[in-house]
Amino acid sequence: MNDTPITEAELHAYVDDQLPAERRAAVEDYLAAHPAEAERVRAYRQQNEQLHVLFDTALDEPVPASLQRPPARRAPGLTRAAALLAAAAVGGVLGWALRGGEAVEITAGLPQQAAIAHLVYSPEVLHPVEVGAREEAHLVAWLSKRLGAPVRAPQLAEAGFELVGGRLLPGEAGPAAQFMYQDARGARLTLYVRTAEDNRETAFRYAQEGKVGVFYWVDGPFGYALSGELERAQLLAVAEGVYRGLNP
Repeated sequence: MNDTPITEAELHAYVDDQLPAERRAAVEDYLAAHPAEAERVRAYRQQNEQLHVLFDTALDEPVPASLQRPPARRAPGLTRAAALLAAAAVGGVLGWALRGGEAVEITAGLPQQAAIAHLVYSPEVLHPVEVGAREEAHLVAWLSKRLGAPVRAPQLAEAGFELVGGRLLPGEAGPAAQFMYQDARGARLTLYVRTAEDNRETAFRYAQEGKVGVFYWVDGPFGYALSGELERAQLLAVAEGVYRGLNP
């Protein structure tokens, strides 16, 4: 009998089908005896499947010309134009005016980063958040300090969602925060928050990443993105509640 303890690295190797054959039986016996760990492994595999659905098509895309040879020097305005084209390409972004006026595009990566973070953490059973809702004051203070400005966790009880907690995440240009919410059926929403490069307020915009819808906008020093597997109209109603919660 092999009494070598099962490590976290072996569980992840098992999920990725990279575990050596001589350890597979031991891991499967361990999972059979530990249902909670088996559920965690199942959730990881589900995450992998969802990520494959989202990004496997990129493997068949041609290598961009800019990566095949040194890019030509571009005028400063072209960088902005390229960013706007990328924003429009991510999930077929559509605008929705919150207070009237034209929307100001924000960094294209915001909805995609939020969707990926949602896919990674929303199925998590044992560790969906780093800090739970019972320590909300500590969570908000900690994330505010790391992001460099006051952060809020809006209350969404009117929409049927309660705060589960939150976590710190890496962003493109610094730390980002994720707040997680759950309704009575177990459906989860996540609010992704990161520092905005341009802090001018924007209209709501919508992106679709696989089954995950994302409404995102800029308000004050932050860019926000609300993600969930809800109908667009329902997700929009919750996003409006988030905005009201951030601006009482």
